[in-house]
Parts: sequence; structure tokens; C-alpha cells
Amino acid sequence: MSAAGLRKVPAISAASVGSVKYSFSLLKQSQPKAIGAGVDIRQLEVFLAVMETGSVTRGAERLGLTPGAVSIQLQKLASKLRTELFIRVGKRLLPTPNADRLAEQGRAIVASMRKMEEEFAEDGVVDPHPFSFATGATTLIHSLGRPLRQLRKKFPKTQILVTVANTEEIVDGLHARRFDLGLISLPVPEDGLKLIPLFDEEMLLLRPSHLRIRGGHIGTVKPEEVAGLPFLLYPKKSNMRGLIDAYLKDMGLQPNVLMEADDTEALKRLVEAGFGCSMLPEFSLRGQSRFYHTSRLAGRRLVRHQALAMPVARYPRKVAQSIARFLQTALATPTGVVDE
Repeated sequence: MSAAGLRKVPAISAASVGSVKYSFSLLKQSQPKAIGAGVDIRQLEVFLAVMETGSVTRGAERLGLTPGAVSIQLQKLASKLRTELFIRVGKRLLPTPNADRLAEQGRAIVASMRKMEEEFAEDGVVDPHPFSFATGATTLIHSLGRPLRQLRKKFPKTQILVTVANTEEIVDGLHARRFDLGLISLPVPEDGLKLIPLFDEEMLLLRPSHLRIRGGHIGTVKPEEVAGLPFLLYPKKSNMRGLIDAYLKDMGLQPNVLMEADDTEALKRLVEAGFGCSMLPEFSLRGQSRFYHTSRLAGRRLVRHQALAMPVARYPRKVAQSIARFLQTALATPTGVVDE
């Protein structure tokens, strides 16, 4: 792309997002001015969201805005600073050197502003920024119903966004600052994360049954009784699969993996249909009439450890700390109930 081709900036609208090249500048060679009174703090937050996610669309999702609104804010910011912030090369949105310089200054300013806002907020309850929480589908379905309802009552002025993802995606999102807080399965690499232990959950063996099983009886089987049987497990790359593989190996078993699925409910239904055995979290099996037996392998139980995780930050958000404390209390009780 030539310098001459960058002198005119195309108008950006919500309809044109994704097709126009994001050249938010008047002259390519202009330098960024020091951030002053003309720059809006919200524009800086929008800019940093795009820088950190690498995408106008993902930045908009993080902020709860439309891509068109994000594009307009970026254009206004670039116009005020009289510099180019992003260029699009193919499908990639690339920051300019001036954008990198602006991000360094902008992060410090936004962090300082948030710290000031939160210091004057009562226990972090009043926070104008959306709060992003991520959790796995199984935990959301079976453990988080009442705690999340209570959470919204306790923090009525906070916009809480919930994302369903696996542990690996949640950890990546925490490092990229797409999520403020995540509920994950351990172990994970702890660099850059603060972990808050929650509860342990046993993983049970499921075997197909021709008859409907009622009640919560958990039997015990010897490892040799399931040797050679087909297994239906989580995908190889997942945290849960790593736990299961290591456990079965310690028990002297090499599972014959017939199918993989990353959804606990799908694995249950496949076991009921008679395709094979599986190992699934105990909480997902409670209170159900089903066509499978639940058992433990004799010798040792398999337990997964659940924890909250948040990014390590110089100025952590008070609302994140408050919500983490609330969920820690709620999930430490047998029914997930805390005083309202």
C-alpha cells in the first residue's frame, strides 16, 4: 500500500464494517500527540479493547457494543490525535507503531482512572464497565443457576456478561483480558493468574444399561472389568481428557477410545445409546433416571479440582474481587446458597 493511497480515509459505518480498510488517519507520516483534554477515556477503552483482541468485532463483543460503534470511536480518536492507528492487510487488522505507543500511554491512563473510580465505589458495586465471567457448560448447568441469580441481585448496576467455554479457552481469554474472572478445572499453568480454590468433584465411570436405572447408587468395579471396552471421552487436547488419561494409565488401563465429544450431555446420551463407557463429573449425573450404571474403579478415585481464576493485575478491579468472594462463598456451600 502506497503512502498516496493512505491520504484519504473512507467513511466508516456499521454497514461497511468488515469490508473497509481501517485507516483512521489524515496523513500516514503524522505523529501522535500527547494524550490531552481532547481525548475521551471511553475512546481509549475502545481502542485498547481492539488492540488486545486484535479485532473490531471481538473488541465490540468485549465492550457490549456494535462493530460500527467501535469503528466510529476509533475514527474519532485517530482524528483527534491526527495519526493512523490500524491498517488492514488481508483479513488481519494490524496496529501501527503509533498505535503501540498510544496503547502504552493509554493503559496507564485507563488503569489510573479505574483505580480512582473504584476507590470511591462502595465495595466495587458501582462499576461502569461490563464484567466478563467465563465458565464451563457443565458447571453452569449444574452448579451456577442460583449463585448467578443472586449475583445479579447483589450487583444490579454491573453489566455481567457470561461466556461458556472450556478451561483452555478460558485461560487464554484471561491472559488476553477478554475475561475478568473464570471458573476452571485444575491443573493449569499458573503464570499470570491468581487462583482461588473452590471445590472438588469426583469423576465417575458410566457404563450402558439395558434397563432404566433409578436412584443415586454408585457401584465399584475392578479395572480389569472394563479393559478393552470402547470409551467415549472428551477431546485429546482438553484439560479433562488429560486428567482421565493419566488416571486410567495409573490404573493399568489403555482405553479403546471410540469417539470424542467436548459436551458432557452429549457423552451421557451416547453412553445411554450403548456406544461405550465414559468418565464424567458427578454433579452432572445427580437426580436423574437414566440408562447407565455409575461406578468407581476399585483402588483410587478420580477427582477434579475447580477454582476461580483472574488475571494478575497491578490494579485489580474491585468488582472482580467482590464477585470472586461472593462466588467462592456460594459454591463452598452444599446447595450453592448464600445469605441474601
